Amino acid sequence: MTNVPLPVCGPEGPLRATTATHGPVPVRAVLFDFGGTLFQIGTYAQRIRAVLRRPVGASEMDGLLDRLESGLGAPDVVAAQRGRDVSPAAHRHAFTTWYASVPALAPHAGALYAQLREPEHWMPYADAGPTLARLTGAGLALGVVSDVGWDLRPTFAHHGLDHHFSAWVHSFEHATEKPDPALFAHACRELGVAPAESLMVGDHPAKDGGAAGAGLRAYVLPAGASPGAHRGLDAVLRLAGVD
Repeated sequence: MTNVPLPVCGPEGPLRATTATHGPVPVRAVLFDFGGTLFQIGTYAQRIRAVLRRPVGASEMDGLLDRLESGLGAPDVVAAQRGRDVSPAAHRHAFTTWYASVPALAPHAGALYAQLREPEHWMPYADAGPTLARLTGAGLALGVVSDVGWDLRPTFAHHGLDHHFSAWVHSFEHATEKPDPALFAHACRELGVAPAESLMVGDHPAKDGGAAGAGLRAYVLPAGASPGAHRGLDAVLRLAGVD
């Protein structure tokens, strides 16, 4: 693996001319985000009904979801999100503070958080498995780079997808968050590839798209896909040269 330093750029482009190439080097490895990219957790309505353990009508559920939405802007909730993914404790605090911003859910904040760590609550997108199989079948190395507060391997194993991956980079294990270049660089080292030979796939423009600042290519999916839907991961095959 050869690390090529990134060019220093001014507002209009590189300060120094670089040697012309015939195009980007081939992709040898693909890094994936977790939630919103390969997996999605069950809907909030499903999760709330599961912890309340009683019938919840449509009108009441709309009210609970409205309060959750409003809670996202509450000062204590906003403050709790800073550094959310640098440790398990910070991650739990961030989510339980948000859940507890809704009085009816406050007694169940711990149970709602526990759902995040339970593999059965997560569902792979419909095209996740086939896409991963095509990539590994073509000989590409795969890794996970996720801002998260717990080990994701049991969730992938529960759904039979862990064997596709050779590198697991969890933000909490490195006390930092994407787009810190250190996370992407660590994954590339684990896979034995250069950043220029790697493609990062995620759903957050700043965090996952920030891989470009570390010398990788990046593909950012639009947000909002429902659990179990087709995510549009076929584009990854084309970008990786597996078509």
